Order: sequence, then C-alpha cells, then structure tokens
Amino acid sequence: MERAIPLVRDVVLVGGGHAHALVLRNWGIAPVPGARLTVVHPGPSAPYSGMLPGHIAGHYPRASLELDIVRLARFASARLIVGAVTALDPQAKTLTLPGRGALAYDILSLDVGVSAEMPEIPGFTAHALPAKPLDRLADGWSRFTASAPDGAEIAIIGGGVAGAELAMAARHRLAHVSARVTLIERGQALGALRKRVAQSLRRSLDEAGIVVIEGAEVAAIDAHAITLRDGRQLPSDCTIGAAGARPHSWIAASGLDCEAGFLRVDATLRALDDRSIYGAGDCVHLIHAPRPKAGVFAVRAAPVLAHNLRADLTGQPRRRFEPQGDYLKLVSLGRKAALGEKSGLLVKGDWVWRWKDGIDRRFMDRLTDLPSMPARAVPAQAARGVAAALAGPAPCGGCGAKIGPGALAETLAALPASRRTDIALGPGDDSAILAIGEGRQVISTDHLRGFAEDPVLVTRTAMFHAMGDVWAMGAEPQAALLQITLPQQSDELARRSLNEIMKTAHQTVAETGAEIVGGHSSMGAELQIGVTVTGMLKGPATGLSGAQPGDALILTRGIGSGVILAAEMANRAAGPDVVALWSLLGQPQGSAAAILVQAAHAMTDVTGFGLAGHLWEICAASGFGAELSLTDIPLLCGAKALAEQGISATLLPQNRAYLASRIRGKEAPWSDLLFDPQTAGGLLAAIPGDAADKCVAALRAAGHDAAQIGRITDSAPNITRL
Repeated sequence: MERAIPLVRDVVLVGGGHAHALVLRNWGIAPVPGARLTVVHPGPSAPYSGMLPGHIAGHYPRASLELDIVRLARFASARLIVGAVTALDPQAKTLTLPGRGALAYDILSLDVGVSAEMPEIPGFTAHALPAKPLDRLADGWSRFTASAPDGAEIAIIGGGVAGAELAMAARHRLAHVSARVTLIERGQALGALRKRVAQSLRRSLDEAGIVVIEGAEVAAIDAHAITLRDGRQLPSDCTIGAAGARPHSWIAASGLDCEAGFLRVDATLRALDDRSIYGAGDCVHLIHAPRPKAGVFAVRAAPVLAHNLRADLTGQPRRRFEPQGDYLKLVSLGRKAALGEKSGLLVKGDWVWRWKDGIDRRFMDRLTDLPSMPARAVPAQAARGVAAALAGPAPCGGCGAKIGPGALAETLAALPASRRTDIALGPGDDSAILAIGEGRQVISTDHLRGFAEDPVLVTRTAMFHAMGDVWAMGAEPQAALLQITLPQQSDELARRSLNEIMKTAHQTVAETGAEIVGGHSSMGAELQIGVTVTGMLKGPATGLSGAQPGDALILTRGIGSGVILAAEMANRAAGPDVVALWSLLGQPQGSAAAILVQAAHAMTDVTGFGLAGHLWEICAASGFGAELSLTDIPLLCGAKALAEQGISATLLPQNRAYLASRIRGKEAPWSDLLFDPQTAGGLLAAIPGDAADKCVAALRAAGHDAAQIGRITDSAPNITRL
C-alpha cells in the first residue's frame, strides 16, 4: 500500500486579497507536500479593485469583478474558513475568529487590505458607505441605485484618485436621474498627483459636472445631509467615504512592529519582529521601499510571497521583493474612457479604457480559468477496470459517498429477526427503538466522508446530520459518540485538529440539549466523521408508517446539496452558492421537528437516498402512493443550473435506478434532483391536509424554508410527479 504523505506544518493565509489569490493559484499548480494550507476570508469572494469603478459606473456586472475564493481554495486543496479574524497572538501562534476560537499556525501571511471606515465622524457608520472593503461598497451601491430618486444627491468624502474615480463613475451611472455629485476634500483635491495629471483629472471632473469642495472637513453625517465644520450643510442621499486607507486594528493590537498600524515587513515580505509572519498588499508597510497603497504592488509581490512561503517550508533561500519606482496608473473617467500616466507621459481617451479593460480582464481570467490538473496516473500492472474508474469524477463526500439503496435494502432484508424483547423497532426505520424499563430510547448512527477540508464545518454538519434520524422519530437528542478519522498528520497537527473537532462537537450537541459521552479516533487516508446518537421518546414514535391518504407532504428545506457538493469538489460550483449551503448545513432542525411532530402521521429526514427515495420509504411502509408537485419543491441556490449541466453526485445514478419502476409522470430538466443525495437534508412529514398551511407558516416563522410539496394518495405505493 502506498503510504500517504503526512501533514506536518500549518500555513494560514488571512485575507483573499490580490496577492493571496495568486498564491492560491500558484499553490494549486505546485503544492508543498506535507503542508496544510488554510485561507481565512470573510466571504465566498473578494472584489477586484481594478474593476470596481467600472462596476459603480454600470459597465461591469457584480459577478465580473468577484474573485471566487471558494474555487481558488479548492484548486489549491486548501481549507477555507469563512470568517473574520479579530485577534492575533504571535507568542501562542494563534488567530481568534468569532464563534470558532483559536486557529493555530506555523507560518502566517496577511493580505487583509484596509478599511475606509471613518468612525470618528458622527453618523458615518449608520449613514455612509466606506469605499473599502469593496464588497460593502458594491452591496450598498446596488441597493441605492435600485431606487435612486430623480435629482439624487451623492457625496464623496476624499478628493484623491479613488474619490475622483468614484465621483465620475457615480455620475455616469445615475445620469438618467440627473444625479448631482459632490467631491469633498479637506486639503487640495488630487494634490498627491503630478501637476499635469491633476489638471487633466480636474478637467474630467468639470466635464462630468462634479462639484469639488476643497479645504472642508466633514463634521457629521445623517441620512440625507452632510454637515461641514464651518456649519455648511450639503444634501446627500448617498455618502461614500474614500478618504485614505485605515489599517485593521487587530494587527497593531497584536504587538507586532507596525507603522501607523500597518505591519512593517522587510524585503522578503516578513514581519520585522516575527519571522513566521508574512504580509503583502495594502495592510503592510515596506520598510526598504515605501509605496502608496495600490493593488499593482500586491500583484507584483505575489510571486515573491509564494516563493518565500515555499522556501520557509522547504529550507530554500528566500527572494527579495523590489517594487518598481514608478508604475502605470490607469484612472477610470466614468464613461468608457480612462487616463493613463507613467513617468510623466500622459494619455487619455476611449482607447485607454479599452487598454485598461483588457488588462483587468486578463487578470481576472488568470484567476477564473484555472488550469486543469492532470488525471491520476494508472499504476503499472493495475487490474482491468482501474483506468476507467480513475478516469471518472472523484467520489463525492457527504451523503454522495454512501452505498446505494438497492444494495443496502438487500442486505437489511437478509438479516434475521430480532430475538430480544427490549428492541421495539430494529433496522429499516430512521432509528431503532430500545425499551428501557418504562422508557423508550432511540439510537442511530451516521458517518460522513469529508466534503470539505475544514474539520469544523464537517463536524458540525455530521452532528446535525446524524441527529436528523432522532428528530425524525420525534425524539429529543440525548447522547452522542464520535468516530473520528483524521488524514495522516504529525502529532501536533493531530492535536490541533482534534481540539477543533471536539470543541465544535461539544458546542453543537449543547445546542440540542445532548452531551458527548465518548468515541474513538484513528488516522486514515482522509477526514471522516461518524456520529452515534441516542434520543429519548416522550410520546409515540413518528416513523415511516402511518401516512394516510389526503395527508400533505411538508419539506423543511430545499434539495440540491448533493449536486452542489459534487460540483464544488470538481471546482464547478459558484462560491456564494457553496458558502450558502455550508451555512445551511450548520443549522439544526430540532425546532422544525418539534413543530411537525405535533401533527405528523409519518416523518423522515431526507438524506442519502434523496427526496424521492425517502418519500418512497414512507409510501412503502404506509401502503399508499404519493404525488409530488415539481413546481413547489424548494431548490437550493445554484442546484437547478448545475443539474441542468449534467453534474451529479456519485450516488445519484443508483438512487435513480432503484426507483425507476416506482416513480412516473412529468419530467423537468432538473428532475434528477429528486434523486440527489442530501447531506443534513430537510425533514419530510405527512400531516393532515387541513393543518398544512398553519404548519408551514409556523416552520417559516421558526426560520425554516419549508413548503408543501405534494400529498399522500389512496393508490398503491408509487410516486407520481405532477
């Protein structure tokens, strides 16, 4: 057996800025064996600053300027943690993330950009949009432009290049409502530029009708006005702050050597007083070659940063980063025109915009059209069939990795009947029921192959996934046993992983009122989390049998997790859809079960066999048929488009084949989602038809995306699609 390379060092990238995005691409092409790479970023994507003015002007849709951090992380085989760092402890070598606790590192790199927040101005936080972080500006601008009134007043605080670009972009975007734009600068607008460049940009501002107010300080902001220090009031329906770059406070609070809050780094991009910490982009100060805050330097630093991270891990010599003394500056002018300047040479016009647009698109293409990785080599003298198996898609994680329903049904049918009197219900339902004195306990077990690199995400999902069987029986979770398999790694990394897993497991079961009572751990080829759960019944069990003709079928969450997880593993899913699913998988369904159990005649959780497979189990156990309304079934965001592209989870073909003779009726391009294996899927209940509307309303009020999707019929067991 080929021995797996153990993981021995933790490399953590904080921030998805331009430099780190390029490092992820570099790492995906040439990873460092034995290093576990983690990227921490607040969301699934990061806007590219070079195209932001064009987006504000309406030239680019939002998607065009988004770097998909989820796809880049998958390409690099990196663990992605969606969250924001709030503290750094260089002595303990840990980062703090709200709701997660300490994250350990051996080598750390920071590329978190800057903020344009101005909390010292009363009303800024409540009534203004900072130009950075870029995603906040883009989101806020989208909301404003959707309902901007005629004669809308827009104010930009900060008369540098960024403020000028935003002012002209905003004016162009809202020309149809005759918007008025004012640029406010406490000193001289565009004063940091060469005289010829400043004069040219001032002419462009004048031509666009931008009012420039200089020597003015903002004293306060409210919903519709700005008050200046001299008492003047300026109308403003939308205020944008673009007055300088402000560092994140937790960097300086760490005690690291900083320059006005920016991490001081040397020519190798390492922190001066901690040789395990690197930094790039706007959040750092280059002591050997100070430069203005501009994305071009982050892009140029990326190859050096990638090399030096690799050098630290492998013991190779590091390289120096020598930023250019002068650089090409391309400034958008609102309409599809731009100004370019380098070394005193000034050009301006529509063709400069096309030039800039080409540069920006090539940069985005580099991080979007990721190279295809070579297929796994077929070992010499391999058995026939190995080549075909390796040529297919990689096996799914989550429920997509389970064994098909046909094989499982045959195996369970071959088991002998129970001889014990204290087993009230054995294999075949969601949970077994054990008689313990006067009480009854349910017990079930489930197991997930890691669908993501983050053990915290997989653990939380596995816990709630396993508890679905207990909730579906109408029981309250009582105790849990964990079975943990970690990929091969050093003792130190194993300790870190186990700490993360156990802390997450304890937090998760505490939310349900249960407790962890033990478990087992081992190392293997990949991350796997198994959970055995017990629960206590206070009333009758709600199993698969009991559905009655006329019952409404209620589903508590949308379907499509299997295809999204499969697409993400193949690097074909959109990052926002993936992160939305991850968030959903971490939400418990105990409150949904408590609502449904009050009326349910039958109930199950929708997992590996898909919606149709688990509905069939209710039909077969109850002795009746069912109708499904395709238009009423909620679908997870992105699932329909992926299914229509022919993407599917590993288990789907077996689910579909098992139900081929049991389902009929209408087809849709996405009908295969009925067989899509669900990880931590929704609860499916058959309840009296006259209680359906009230039940759905109660579920939605409790935060569940519930829907009535069909009904039980008095026909023989089958499923009809309508």
